[in-house]
Amino acid sequence: MAEYEACILGLKMVVDMNVCELLVIGDSDLLIHQVQGEWAVKNPKIVPYVQYVKNLCKRFRKIEFRHTPRIQNELADALATIASMIKHTNTDYIDPLDIDLKEHPVHCSHVELEPDGLPWYFDIKRYLESGTYPEDATSGQKKLIHCMDLNFFLNGEVLYRRTPDLGLLRYVDAAEAVRLIEQIHVEVAVHT
Repeated sequence: MAEYEACILGLKMVVDMNVCELLVIGDSDLLIHQVQGEWAVKNPKIVPYVQYVKNLCKRFRKIEFRHTPRIQNELADALATIASMIKHTNTDYIDPLDIDLKEHPVHCSHVELEPDGLPWYFDIKRYLESGTYPEDATSGQKKLIHCMDLNFFLNGEVLYRRTPDLGLLRYVDAAEAVRLIEQIHVEVAVHT
């Protein structure tokens, strides 16, 4: 069930990002083959999960599920190893994860413009795009940018940061922030 819950959470995040075509790579033979309809679902507790994943799949123009052995999926293997280290008081039964997704999660932090007029995250975005550091960056600044890029990724021109709870934070410049705030105020005024 945990594998299905992780898959569902990932699919929901990708749907929210308006992705039309998706390749899902997983190391669970069971999940991949059940979702593709190649293997029967024998556990009645899993049936709703499979159906939910299949319903989410209808939201994509094209979606493909591909199995990769765990030995080739280092990140998943590391997460599974960490999860196996957690001590549980009741070893007979562990409650499944309850994942509450907010209708419209919003986190907003306002950062003043840098003196050069660029947003604070400009150097991280440029590093992700081209692998280059600012010309005047010290070795410490380069190390910081490199470390920060592990939690950031680009989707086209949009910069996101992964949160510990697997959420995504979208970074916008000052002009985009003003536009979004105005749009939110208009929508709130219309609905009140």
